Amino acid sequence: MNVILDIALVVVALTLIPASWRVLTGPRDADRGVAADLVFFAFIGVTALFGLRMTTDIVLDIVLVATVVGFLATLSVARLVTRGQR
Repeated sequence: MNVILDIALVVVALTLIPASWRVLTGPRDADRGVAADLVFFAFIGVTALFGLRMTTDIVLDIVLVATVVGFLATLSVARLVTRGQR
C-alpha cells in the first residue's frame, strides 16, 4: 500500500512543475488562473496523500478546510478574470 501512495505522491508532485510554469508564463490571465487552481489543488492532493502515508487524521481536516477555501478562491479568480461581467 505504501508503494502505491509513494507513486501517487510522485505523480501528483510532478504535475506541479508544468502547472507552475504555466502560472509564470501563461499568455492570458485566464491561463494563469486555471494553472494556479491546478497548483493549489495538486498541493492539496499531495497533502492528503502524505496524510494517508503517515496515517494521521488531522490532515484530513486540514484538507477539507483548504478545499473549501480553494473553491472560494476559484470563484474569486473567475470573477477577476471576467472583470465582473456576467
